[in-house]
Amino acid sequence: MTRRIAARRSPIHGNGVFALVDIAKGVELIEYRGKLLTVAQADRKYANSSDTGHTFLFTLNDTYVIDANQGGNIARWINHSCAPNCKAFIHEDPGGDPRKDRVVIEALRALRAGEELTYDYGIVLEERLTPRLKAIWACHCGARNCCGTLLQPKRPRRP
Repeated sequence: MTRRIAARRSPIHGNGVFALVDIAKGVELIEYRGKLLTVAQADRKYANSSDTGHTFLFTLNDTYVIDANQGGNIARWINHSCAPNCKAFIHEDPGGDPRKDRVVIEALRALRAGEELTYDYGIVLEERLTPRLKAIWACHCGARNCCGTLLQPKRPRRP
């Protein structure tokens, strides 16, 4: 089977993941993997880390978080974009076990070979979004509609 994606240096930020071949819309590209932590474990382990502007945590459901710092795959290198070409979907376990839910990255549109994969991180912080925090979590996607930060606004954006 031909590899479809690979990690390499990104013009957006640090490492990125790129299509090696043309990929059709709707194709499941990769599962986001890492160590399963409870939300409480992740809160204890990464308390006060919102000042780093960097995370490999992915909220799986109300109880669990995937920590790609431990046992993560290349999905952790997919960068954020305000005009994403991929989307992260939560696939709930058919048996109802929240520990078995999965995150899968899927192509939102057809991708060309060489194109960088991106999705909207949708990062939500509990604390007030100060100009300092927005700068720490700055977006460098370069999209025409770039909002300047990876953080979700506390209020809906105006059209």
